[in-house]
Amino acid sequence: MNETRVESTTLLALAYDDAHMVLRLEFRSSAIYHYYGVPAAVHEALLGAPSKGSYFNRVIRGRFPCALCAGAQPGSAGKL
Repeated sequence: MNETRVESTTLLALAYDDAHMVLRLEFRSSAIYHYYGVPAAVHEALLGAPSKGSYFNRVIRGRFPCALCAGAQPGSAGKL
């Protein structure tokens, strides 16, 4: 996964694994979540979205299975 730093008040960075359709989101709160089964088009649209947090809430949050990465701070992804 290649990490991309983003301009956002919600997200710090994101990465995408094409082979496994896994989107990794690092929130400004230090929480890191993996979202599974995310199409590449959703990743591309997130990169281009003027508001990454709004796009996340509309398109990703609650629509894809996710897991908090070990060692990350809990709570960010569900409280945007």
